[in-house]
Amino acid sequence: MKGVLFIKKYKVYICFAFLAILMVVLYPNEGHFKYDYQRGRPWLHETLLAPIDFPILKTETELLKEKEEKASKVIDYYAYNSYLAKDRIESFNKSSEVTTYLSDNGNNKLIRAFSDNMTEVYNKGIVSSFDDDDLSDKVIFVQKEKRALITPALEVFDVDRAYNTIISAVRNQFPDLKVDSLGAILNVKTHIVPNLLYDKNTSQLLNKEAVNYISPTKGMIYTGQLIVSKGEIITADIEQMLDSFKAEYKLSFGYSGSKFWLEVSHITIVLIIIMLIFLTIYFVDNKLFADFRKLVFILILVFLSYAATVLLNGIDSQILFLLPYAVFILFSMSFFKPSFVFPTYIISLIPILFISNDGIEIFALNAVAGAIALVSFSYFNRGWLQFVNSVFIYVGMLIVYISFEFSTEGSDIIWQSTEFIYLAINSLLVVVLYPFVFLFEKIFSLVSNSKLWYMTDTNNKLLQELAHKAPGTFQHSIQVANLAENAAREIEANSMLVRVGALYHDIGKIENPQCFVENQAPGIDYHKGLSPAESAQDIIKHVDDGVALAKKYGLPDIVIDFIKSHHGHSQTLYFYNKYCNEGGNPENKAPFTYEGILPISKEQVIVMMADAVEAASRSLKSYTQESISALVEKILESRLSDDQLVQAEISIREINIVKESFKNYLLQIYHARIIYPKRKKIK
Repeated sequence: MKGVLFIKKYKVYICFAFLAILMVVLYPNEGHFKYDYQRGRPWLHETLLAPIDFPILKTETELLKEKEEKASKVIDYYAYNSYLAKDRIESFNKSSEVTTYLSDNGNNKLIRAFSDNMTEVYNKGIVSSFDDDDLSDKVIFVQKEKRALITPALEVFDVDRAYNTIISAVRNQFPDLKVDSLGAILNVKTHIVPNLLYDKNTSQLLNKEAVNYISPTKGMIYTGQLIVSKGEIITADIEQMLDSFKAEYKLSFGYSGSKFWLEVSHITIVLIIIMLIFLTIYFVDNKLFADFRKLVFILILVFLSYAATVLLNGIDSQILFLLPYAVFILFSMSFFKPSFVFPTYIISLIPILFISNDGIEIFALNAVAGAIALVSFSYFNRGWLQFVNSVFIYVGMLIVYISFEFSTEGSDIIWQSTEFIYLAINSLLVVVLYPFVFLFEKIFSLVSNSKLWYMTDTNNKLLQELAHKAPGTFQHSIQVANLAENAAREIEANSMLVRVGALYHDIGKIENPQCFVENQAPGIDYHKGLSPAESAQDIIKHVDDGVALAKKYGLPDIVIDFIKSHHGHSQTLYFYNKYCNEGGNPENKAPFTYEGILPISKEQVIVMMADAVEAASRSLKSYTQESISALVEKILESRLSDDQLVQAEISIREINIVKESFKNYLLQIYHARIIYPKRKKIK
């Protein structure tokens, strides 16, 4: 009956109601395209005429081809420097070579011809050089007076061509003079420098914009134009028109029905998802209804998955291929059983089917990724080996993706698909984001399997202190851990949590180790001179001491509960019986009774029983099958008869399985040894 007490817990209903409201508010306010189609198959609906004007969208292959063509046509950007041209011409006219020539020959017309032709060349522009040999088709941007004009490369000059052009022009004006020699004498070439300065940053920016600014459409479909006839095989061209119509429908045409019924449909979908989560918890792990922190945690994971789907799909549906849904599995595995994790994960993926255009494909990809993560992470969960999971996840998703693409696009486009890269990033992010589990662990005060694994290391500081100060108790705790862990596996309890609880259940004995017989040195009797009640109080105190030590070392509450519950409300029977035998009042049980808490979970019950059985087994004089069986039956019967298990969530069937596990384990430990025969002496 304890599994259904959630009906009276209003917090449970508030959590689910709050999640439902958030999901409805975030749900995209749009309808769905009502036609299903696939290339290579017949159109099963009525003949479709375009109800609106819409552009035909280019395919991914066409866009990629255009980008490659644009990228291959690089246009360089140059800034025109008018001050440099004036400076160099003025420098030429005032040069010592020109001054000397004028004083010797007085030929002002020749100097003016050189100066005028230099001005004309500078006006057109001089570059340092061109990388291309063939300039017939090359163009450049020239920024001149705040205007950038596309200019053929042949209309500007490099330094050598500029000099040759000036010499040729002057020669035509003065055919009787040796202009080539005069050009050298006047040192004309030294006054020809580039005045078109290459701007690398602007060139790269302009070319990047040119590549990115490619029209995504090619032509139009007008209202009333035939798109596809009933029964017609859907070709690549028809599929392109249908894809374009679908995109325009969602963008412009929207939902033509009643907005009221649209909202009703969204609410219904959300309620179905909420109901599936509720039923999964109820049938698989209904203890979650009583564990508010864990319940909130799993609902937040579901919401984060849903919110990411809605928001990223609103930006670009292709981004959903990048979203590492499978990290949900890793987060959940740290705190929940696999039998609960996987169905909850699949339910969290359901919104993809309703929200994304590629919903079925993305759902299938991530369902497979989650299944692989669930299995592979059980084996590869330490250090760099975690990245092996990414490889397995990527291969699995790749197989699913290629299967989908072969059934729709065909092999021509598959190998050019950017989804290959998206899926690689997705699978890598699954592992990269896993460390956030420790943040969730902190926020929700939960204990992950990773932390439990660390706590089982007997080399950690607290257990080492137990081994040093109370070695007998340390050995007892290890045996209890082995005994309890084995039993936990038999009834599918959390064996790692059981081991941790068993290792730490007696740490309070560190404070007064000699009080306990397993730690007493030979010849020392701690309880000599103490009354039975005083001895009992010293024994009982190890529970409170253990709780204090656990808090000091920052042990989680779930582990502290093992310390509180491993004796429950039982009595220290040795000292109680001694008290009664010495004439004490049998009704005065309080000084001899532990004031811990009664065990509730299966794990706490197992540790309580294992602790009692292991301690009692040390008093047996012979370890036969009958004596061990009688001991186990007696110990567990006493726990049942004095109401130590009245709050426990464990069945009689499971208790019987635990009994058999204890018996088998103790028999293996205390099995009979072979007596080796003595060798006879040879006379």
